Amino acid sequence: MASIVQRIRDYLQTPKGRENVEKAKTMARDPENRQRLRRLMDQVRGHRAHR
Repeated sequence: MASIVQRIRDYLQTPKGRENVEKAKTMARDPENRQRLRRLMDQVRGHRAHR
């Protein structure tokens, strides 16, 4: 059986996988999503929230 890493690599080579990668890249460029991620990471790390 293929390892999980190999299965992910195989998926990323499919048309649907490439489409999802592009969608994730687009979402990552959105400043609002960046701020949400920054707040989430601060919570995980135990820092005060940005305002």
